[in-house]
Amino acid sequence: MARLLERYKTEIVPELMEVLGTKNPMAIPRLEKMLVSMGTGSPTQDKNRLPAAVSDLAQITGQKPQVRRAHRAVSNFKTRRGYEIGCRVTLRGKRMYEFLDRLVNAAIPRLRDFRGLNPRSFDGRGNYSMGIPDQSIFAEIDLSNITYNQGMNITFVTSARDDSSARELLKRLGVPFRKTEEQAA
Repeated sequence: MARLLERYKTEIVPELMEVLGTKNPMAIPRLEKMLVSMGTGSPTQDKNRLPAAVSDLAQITGQKPQVRRAHRAVSNFKTRRGYEIGCRVTLRGKRMYEFLDRLVNAAIPRLRDFRGLNPRSFDGRGNYSMGIPDQSIFAEIDLSNITYNQGMNITFVTSARDDSSARELLKRLGVPFRKTEEQAA
C-alpha cells in the first residue's frame, strides 16, 4: 500500500473528523483523482513535440497518456479540428497517492524560488489546480534526454463540497500552500 494512502487512513481521517466536526469517517473529504496534462500546441510548428511529451508524461506518472485532439480550429494558434495537441493522464487509487507523494516530497521542492502554491487556485467546488513550468523537476526524467522544456497542469479532484475542507485535506496530505495575508497577520 502507498505510504501516503496508509497515512491518510490512519492519521489524516481522524484529524479531519476533529477539525471539521464530523463523526462519520465516510463524510470526510478524500482525494478522488488527479489529472495531469501537457499541452504541446500545433503539430505544424514541430511534429516531435507531442511524442516527447507523451514519453515524459508516461515516465513521470507510470501510466500511458491519452493523446488529446483539438475540438475546434483556432487560426491564432495554428490548429485545426482533429490536430493532436496534447496528452493527459487520470490517476486514481494507489498510483495517485504514489504520484502525490513524489510530487510533494521530491518534485515541488526542486522548483526555483518556490514560496508555496497559490491557496486561491480552488474552483469553488473543492477541486484544486496548479501548474508546473518544467518537467525536469521530476527525478524520473533524464536531463540529458530533454529536447523540449514542457510545463504541465495538475488538478486535484476531491470529494469535498467546499474549498475550505478541500484545503484542509490537501494541507494534511502535504501540499505546501503559500501563506496568505490573512494568515500572516
